Amino acid sequence: MNIYVGNLNWNMTSEDLQNLFTPFGEVSSAKIVTDKFNNDRSKGFGFVEMPDDEAARAAIAALHDTDVMDRKIVVNESTPRPEGERGGFKKKPYGGGGGGSRGGYGGGNRGGGGYGSGNRDRGNSGGGGYNRY
Repeated sequence: MNIYVGNLNWNMTSEDLQNLFTPFGEVSSAKIVTDKFNNDRSKGFGFVEMPDDEAARAAIAALHDTDVMDRKIVVNESTPRPEGERGGFKKKPYGGGGGGSRGGYGGGNRGGGGYGSGNRDRGNSGGGGYNRY
């Protein structure tokens, strides 16, 4: 079972996280998620993998909402993210339209054309407007 552990103290290491779960059973992996753009600083959450679901459930029940390094941690079963999603941005099955100079309102959700795509001023190209649905 994959377990999410949140609200961690930023000084906690992956080794500390593993040691927290070891009394409940075998721990396959324990990893604190870090910010690679900020000197690998902890993001305050991590994941623990335990092969025995019963031991994992016992750990979740015992550790959720307990104080660890002066923080009340959140512990629950991790749910997999839907395929194609990352960081809250959903992939769209279509591309956006092209913008334009001074004509209309930029590209639409599903390609160019659409409302407001004509030339407004002499010599300036319009580009694709937004589509009204």
